[in-house]
Amino acid sequence: MAGKDDDFGNLDVAGRTLAAVAVRPRRTVYSLLGAAVCLSWILLALMAARSVMLTPGPAAPGAGLAESLSSLPWPAFLDAFFRLCVTSAPLDAAYGGQFAALTAMWLLMALAMMLPSAVPMIRTYCEIADTAAAKGGGAVHPMVLVGGYLTVWLAASFVFAGLTIAVNAGPVGSVAEPLRGGAAAAALIFAGLYQFSGFKDACLRKCRNPFNILFSRWSRRPSRIFTLGMEQGLWCLGCCWALMLVMFAVGIMNLFWMALIALFTIVEKQVPGRLPTMAAGAILLVWGAALLLIAV
Repeated sequence: MAGKDDDFGNLDVAGRTLAAVAVRPRRTVYSLLGAAVCLSWILLALMAARSVMLTPGPAAPGAGLAESLSSLPWPAFLDAFFRLCVTSAPLDAAYGGQFAALTAMWLLMALAMMLPSAVPMIRTYCEIADTAAAKGGGAVHPMVLVGGYLTVWLAASFVFAGLTIAVNAGPVGSVAEPLRGGAAAAALIFAGLYQFSGFKDACLRKCRNPFNILFSRWSRRPSRIFTLGMEQGLWCLGCCWALMLVMFAVGIMNLFWMALIALFTIVEKQVPGRLPTMAAGAILLVWGAALLLIAV
């Protein structure tokens, strides 16, 4: 931690700012997390714009913003990445490249939609680490915890990428197109039922109360903090993975629903009780049942 004499007065403004961030892990973490979330949303918005250009269809919530971004220039490598993500490819053609691109896409979605809801957990660790450092006990940098957390979502992104390829190989030809009929209804009903499950409730309670876990499992060994981050990531995944299935029913590149689910995960983890969870589950069940009746 910086002492009273660490004002870095001999440096220019940029130097003093950088030095202040470097000696305060909390500032470093918040700066990096904020940059990661903002960059993820920017890339997803550009990807949605590309999907509008490549797969035109009926207007949907968020489509206006996507269309306004479609005329912006972007580097060739981003254009290639976006095309791999939003267009279908035969299973025997460019499979590896598309799988890697879709994995990166789902990881971006996790950064944009789930990382903000993990900020209270990360802040709690920063506060504990800051207290330990002030007492001379030392602490593992918070980014190690974040690395463990994101490792879990990277593994989940592999699974979602494989599921996306399987869906694209069917009647739906693009991630911009939502599932229809019975498939969409099944995704919504499954996600709705999961909201009422005991496992969902257990994971949610762990996400809402990170202090006890972080404090009781405190360690100065980076490997243990990384593992602790993975554990927190698993609780978060247990809370939110079924909600990610909703994106298949509405179109994975639907910015409106991305933002809505991101906001809901923050509210769900901060508001005590099960009312938000059960309300969302009921809405998903009614929605899925309506689609099922229409399909029949």
